[in-house]
Amino acid sequence: MIQLTNVAKYYPTGFGKTYVLRQISLSINEGEFVSIMGPSGSGKSTLLHILGLLEEPSEGEYRLLNEPVQKLSEKKRTELHRTQIGFVFQAYHLIDELTVYENIETPLLYKGLSGSERKSRVAELLDRFNIVAKKDLFPAQLSGGQQQLVGIARAIAARPRVIFADEPTGNLHSDQAREIMELFRKLNQEDGVTIVQVTHSEGNAAYGNRVLNLKDGWMV
Repeated sequence: MIQLTNVAKYYPTGFGKTYVLRQISLSINEGEFVSIMGPSGSGKSTLLHILGLLEEPSEGEYRLLNEPVQKLSEKKRTELHRTQIGFVFQAYHLIDELTVYENIETPLLYKGLSGSERKSRVAELLDRFNIVAKKDLFPAQLSGGQQQLVGIARAIAARPRVIFADEPTGNLHSDQAREIMELFRKLNQEDGVTIVQVTHSEGNAAYGNRVLNLKDGWMV
């Protein structure tokens, strides 16, 4: 499903280059739950952003769902991002001016679903995550754990095949973190969603079936 071959990421500095990632080759199969670990500055988030089409690699090849990502048109990449990928961030990234309901509905508007389809899918997610009572609240009126639940509901609203999660429990206390990780496990095992998470937590990494370790931009 995901195939990286000799992928590197660097930024020009003065007369040289500063590498963030070096010669990363990996493959992730559909239905896997993979954790990426490593110390701060090891390149974990950069790797996740490349996988999630938020950044371009400087070198190497990336194939997603057998598509050579760097050769795709901007339109095709956007379509791939909107229809096949869900992203969950540490800082939630909800839209402050929209209610819980509207935040979850946003990716469905991009997907062009009819009003009735959107309504039924949002209702199903509100029910599944036990946040029906919160649907008319704004993000600022929610706890961190509730905001992250909304973030995950939004990420899976368009029924993506893969979810990329960047420190998804980084701002949560342990009970909320456990709830979020159990939710990811369920999405992976029951819905078959492929999950790739960046985490500092050994406990969170244990929810996956494989751990990839990065150090100073290298896979170790």
